[in-house]
Amino acid sequence: MIRFVPGDHRLAALLADASTVLVQGCTGASDLLAAEVMSAGDAIGAVGFTGIQLPGVNRASWLANPRCRFTTYFMTPELKAAGAQVVFLPINYSAILDRLRRTKIDAAIFQVSPPDATGLCSFGPTVDFLAELWPQVGVRIAQINPNLPRTAGPTGIPLREIHYAVEAATPIVEAPDPAPDPVSTAIAAHLAPFVGDGATLQAGLGKLPGTILRSLADRRRLRVHSGLIGDGVLDLLEAGAIEGGAHITAGVAVGSTRLYDALPGSGIVFRPVSYTHALPVLAALPNFVAINSALDVDLFGQAYAEVGPGGWASGTGGAGDFARGALAAGGLRVVTLPSTAKGSSRIIVPGAGRGPVSLGRADIDIVVTEHGAADLRGRSYDDRAAALITIAAPDHREELARAWRDEPGRF
Repeated sequence: MIRFVPGDHRLAALLADASTVLVQGCTGASDLLAAEVMSAGDAIGAVGFTGIQLPGVNRASWLANPRCRFTTYFMTPELKAAGAQVVFLPINYSAILDRLRRTKIDAAIFQVSPPDATGLCSFGPTVDFLAELWPQVGVRIAQINPNLPRTAGPTGIPLREIHYAVEAATPIVEAPDPAPDPVSTAIAAHLAPFVGDGATLQAGLGKLPGTILRSLADRRRLRVHSGLIGDGVLDLLEAGAIEGGAHITAGVAVGSTRLYDALPGSGIVFRPVSYTHALPVLAALPNFVAINSALDVDLFGQAYAEVGPGGWASGTGGAGDFARGALAAGGLRVVTLPSTAKGSSRIIVPGAGRGPVSLGRADIDIVVTEHGAADLRGRSYDDRAAALITIAAPDHREELARAWRDEPGRF
């Protein structure tokens, strides 16, 4: 391994005109090395970057000059601003893994913890793609960060397998769950009756997933199997709802310093996407409840989650993988959302959704808003629409009912 220090511009030579450079995102992103890439400017040449960049968490564009490009699967504001230099692929996590497995990866840039007594460095709280793919990477460039928490699991990289490294202590990006509000609290209350003791939960990040998880603190023998976990999982663990961290499996943790400080020794197991999103693994989970969010749900029961008011935000992410897994497990597939956004109904008529359908009508069992839960299982189209109208905001129900009743030919 060759050590270097920030500012010696060695990265420009290592990455010059590389076709594919995999950059670790989420909490494994190295802002220090991103700054090094940006400072290289034209000297870095026409480099193609790729990786998982979470909006609001990963702010680097990696585009050091106009000849660089970034292939992304989530659209951050910084990448959106780069325009034609960015290629957006709206595919799910399993497809991302397949694509990267088939790609010649010239280099990777990532963070690891310092090595343990055996010389193994941990990928910390981001164990998604690189933890499996690093052996196929040509040049491995790491920031060895003592602030990166060492996590449990069957993955890691030996120090001797890192080609170039900079040793620097920098903060881990924080994204604590926002405080609950009356809407998220009501949604959580309507969902809670569908989750019993002994359930296995999958949920995402943010105010609503965090509020939902905390509402289940009185349950017992819960398990968590999720691509992403946040502070809400730690709260469940501390409340005794989960019998030890060994019953929590995740690919990535994004949260507060409190969460990161708790990870070493917690027993929470981190595994790559090839495990967390694998259908045979998901199909074997007991009492599996997959909980995902959407921007809109139409009266057929189709969910839209990829295009917001500002344009593209993501692909399907892991929602489709977990919906298929919950179906195979005989579990439950739940979609949650507030009933309105800026005065507009988020329960919509068919054809009014922005972007493509993210989860089809056969991928969802329960839709929950702050006004109740619509159980769509085994229902006709008319009954599904009626159930969804009852959980729309009261001011919009008459309009939705009239649209469904008076214009059936549209649908």
